[in-house]
Amino acid sequence: MLAGYTHTSVAILDAIAAIKTHVVEFHISNVYAREEFRHTSLISANCVGSICGLGMKGYELGLLYFPGDKMIV
Repeated sequence: MLAGYTHTSVAILDAIAAIKTHVVEFHISNVYAREEFRHTSLISANCVGSICGLGMKGYELGLLYFPGDKMIV
């Protein structure tokens, strides 16, 4: 997913709400250390979790949530 759209895309929110697969929200940067508008994610409420600010390691850690499960990242 393109992280910039988590702040602006109702279409992505609707797509996540329409599926039964777990979704984890990832951000390479710490969005809370950036501009104020980035502090609000439209998709978080429909995600099982969120990882931000851990760089590329965050993706690796997030994938550990999904062993044996179908995933959407």
